[in-house]
Amino acid sequence: MARPPRRSLQPPVKSGPRYDNFIQSPKVRVIDDQGENLGVMYTREAIEQAQEQGLNLVEVSPNADPPVCKFLDIGRYRYEAQKKANAQRKTQKTQDIKEVKMRPNIDTHDYDVKMRNVNKFIDNGDKVKVTLRFRGREMAHQQLGMDLLNRVRDDVEETAKVEQFPRLEGRQMLMVLAPK
Repeated sequence: MARPPRRSLQPPVKSGPRYDNFIQSPKVRVIDDQGENLGVMYTREAIEQAQEQGLNLVEVSPNADPPVCKFLDIGRYRYEAQKKANAQRKTQKTQDIKEVKMRPNIDTHDYDVKMRNVNKFIDNGDKVKVTLRFRGREMAHQQLGMDLLNRVRDDVEETAKVEQFPRLEGRQMLMVLAPK
């Protein structure tokens, strides 16, 4: 005969602030719905007062001594917090890494086109990974590649900083630029 799974005696963890019976402190500092300080009182008494007004007692500052609680509607409070978090998520800018590939014997016009792309990416707030690929006998002339990456660095000096200096990985030389 199989045993049923054991259940823990603790209530499930709630996300967000503690409210009403989940508040563990015996005494709390209470602020009413108008923003006035009602002083320190027992938690039971504060919960009763909040319920008389049709509100919940919500712990807004749990690390204070005693914890600060407010008379709020918990559903509306969570909704407002969720809307605020979504608005912050919308406004934050994610930084992408764009890659520009070159060869050590790149021609002047091709270099100008690549640099235009690098400047456009940096102006958009993205990081740029400059990859220089060596093929065949070009590996014997790594100094040409280093000179080219130093030229790239000098050309974008006003708008970007070097986040990762040029380094050789196999047959590629890499450098990462970030907007200032």
